Amino acid sequence: VQLVESGGGSVQAGGSLKLSCTASGFSFDDRDMGWFRQAPGKEREGVAVIYTGSGSAHYADSVQGRFTITQDSAKRTVYLQMRTLKPEDTAMYYCVTGGIRLLVKTYRVWGQGTQVTFS
Repeated sequence: VQLVESGGGSVQAGGSLKLSCTASGFSFDDRDMGWFRQAPGKEREGVAVIYTGSGSAHYADSVQGRFTITQDSAKRTVYLQMRTLKPEDTAMYYCVTGGIRLLVKTYRVWGQGTQVTFS
């Protein structure tokens, strides 16, 4: 079971980034997959989750309207398009699966993370 993230980097206020997470070793179908983040000195928090069966998505209030989560089942990949980035979006972003909605303690599978930093 493996989740591999990519796409992080350094951005300026108002900028955009697109994160990718490619899954392997398990069925991509009918599960919650998504993104959590952890800023320095803060707890991990849910950002966005998509149910791969229906494409239904859930977002944290802090990113609603700015971030969009999508999936490409053929590529076994989940994306997080981030727009209008703010300094408070600076964090390590983790791809997750095996849990429920944005409930951090329910997730059993985590990627290594990709860093998003404000310049």
